[in-house]
Amino acid sequence: MTSSITLGRIAGIRIGIHWSWLVVFGLITWSLATAVFPDQNPGLGDDTYYAMAIAAAVLFFTSLLFHELGHAFQARHEGMEIDGITLWLFGGVAQFRGMFPTAGAEFRIAIAGPLVSLLLGAGFVGLAVAISGVEELDGIAAWLGYINLALLVFNLLPALPLDGGRVLRSALWAARDDFTWATRIAAAIGRGFGALFIVGGLALFFWESGTSGLWMAFLGWFLFGAASEEARYAKVYGALAGMRVRDLMVPTPTTVSPGQTIGELMDGVVWTDRQDSYPVVDGGRAVGLLPFRLIADVPRAEWSARTVGEWMLPLAVVPVLSGAESLEHALRSLSGGLDRGLVMDDGDVAGVISLADLARAVQSRNPGR
Repeated sequence: MTSSITLGRIAGIRIGIHWSWLVVFGLITWSLATAVFPDQNPGLGDDTYYAMAIAAAVLFFTSLLFHELGHAFQARHEGMEIDGITLWLFGGVAQFRGMFPTAGAEFRIAIAGPLVSLLLGAGFVGLAVAISGVEELDGIAAWLGYINLALLVFNLLPALPLDGGRVLRSALWAARDDFTWATRIAAAIGRGFGALFIVGGLALFFWESGTSGLWMAFLGWFLFGAASEEARYAKVYGALAGMRVRDLMVPTPTTVSPGQTIGELMDGVVWTDRQDSYPVVDGGRAVGLLPFRLIADVPRAEWSARTVGEWMLPLAVVPVLSGAESLEHALRSLSGGLDRGLVMDDGDVAGVISLADLARAVQSRNPGR
């Protein structure tokens, strides 16, 4: 889940929102202002309900952010790197770089978020009791306490990719020392829960004519798909485990200069040394990458006028890896948009690697699948 908008950083962790967050923020605000708060706190004006709804929605997503920060801070404590936190349609997600180092580490990382939600839920309930005489504030605090505790219970269902599913996987992983097997079992349970949510949601929609049924079915569809993705990821991880970037990269590729024209490149390099992509080096320093598919977009009549520097992808947007990094890390880096990257060792170009290279490795280790 990639961010559409970056809000800033907390303790060096990038915080972003996906466009789908705007949809659910609006729906939550509308439902709170038109249904929940009028039923919970009758007799207040529409303006008051909308003010309460906006404040509650903001604090709700702040609670989700704290939940994900709980995961992120614990992951950092375990020695993992954090790519960022994204708020989106179904709440929030902390994106980790690399594999959980141990089953115990995954358990501690997984449980950290629910513990934060438990503290927030109990705190908001206590606050609602303490300020029961102030109806507007009491209503906001009471709803926030309820929703945080409700999400805590849901999140602890033993179904990947929910936190409870990660707790279950960590226990299975520790019991058998087999991450792939543990993921397969936890993902199967996740798909089971997803299917139940879909069936239950559709039944609720047709029998009760409620939109809540559609939300339940949609949530089940997401859970089923996410659990299936976890299972596929585990299969890929199992195929790539133990291998490093240097094992799959195309070593010592032919490099080109940003000052070369496309014509010089085609006549002097491509005809004799065809590559999927060419590292671009200026004065001994890598400055970009030129995939062959971009060269193909240059009209032949402009080959003598266009330069490599004009058509290359600048280094700032190119994944840069080292030969010693794991292929699992490479998979995450290359799945972010650009499907190929540079391999650098000691400041020099050591090779290039692409998703196609990883796919061939997975296929060779899992023939017929």
